[in-house]
Amino acid sequence: MVEIRATHKVYGGTLAYAQHRSAATGAPMRFSVFTPPGAGPFAYLIWLSGLTCTEDNFTTKAGAYGPAAKHGVAIVAPDTSPRGEDVADDPAYDLGQGASFYVDAAQAPWAAHFKMESYVTRDLIETVESAFPLRPQRAIFGHSMGGHGALTLGMRHADKFSSISAFAPISSPARCPWGEKAFAAYLGPDRESWKPHDAALLIEAGNARPFDDILIDQGLADQFLDSQLKPELLEAAAAMAGQKLTLRRHEGYDHSYFFMATFIADHIAFHAARLA
Repeated sequence: MVEIRATHKVYGGTLAYAQHRSAATGAPMRFSVFTPPGAGPFAYLIWLSGLTCTEDNFTTKAGAYGPAAKHGVAIVAPDTSPRGEDVADDPAYDLGQGASFYVDAAQAPWAAHFKMESYVTRDLIETVESAFPLRPQRAIFGHSMGGHGALTLGMRHADKFSSISAFAPISSPARCPWGEKAFAAYLGPDRESWKPHDAALLIEAGNARPFDDILIDQGLADQFLDSQLKPELLEAAAAMAGQKLTLRRHEGYDHSYFFMATFIADHIAFHAARLA
């Protein structure tokens, strides 16, 4: 059952804040849904946010709903992790609640609730398509940790998504401090178990073949560019696999939603063309 917590009129469409209980996470999960003007059903985009975010960051900061209304597509933005007093957490910002890395955790204490791959690709999809005027035609995109999630979930579940894009994604979590910390905690110390959740390695292995192009935007003033994001690893993997990947680098742009708001319309148009 979906609980509608609030609704707002925006760009002629409707923005709903909602909550439901997920079988995958065993916890209440929050998300927002924008539906454009008209009766629908609409094709839609799933947005995955980054570390420390909730369902609200993209919803209020990205400036996405004007372009979405123009193209007649809906957007679903889930929270980044399960939450609650009985859900495991960590004092650090890059582990635990708000830092799921969109994997199904296999290690205690995370495995009980941190099943975000199953949540996004099963529970969320089933819920929004039954409760809102959406048709089973989807794209996926995201930012930073959510960019990693969009790339990996899109490739791992290519039958569910028409297209993939990302802003400043964590390109190869198996080769950066954020990813190494999260994967060790959630998946365990065996690095072989990390490889199926690493975007660059998935592209290198040919998992991006169902997609005609992957759009990536990266700011060159991003403070995490060299230490955590490493988009050049995506380029190298795409070249090795013969995969088209469009990586756009932007002078002066950082890791913030100001960067995303500047180029969000391009991503929505990219997906709308492939959902048409």
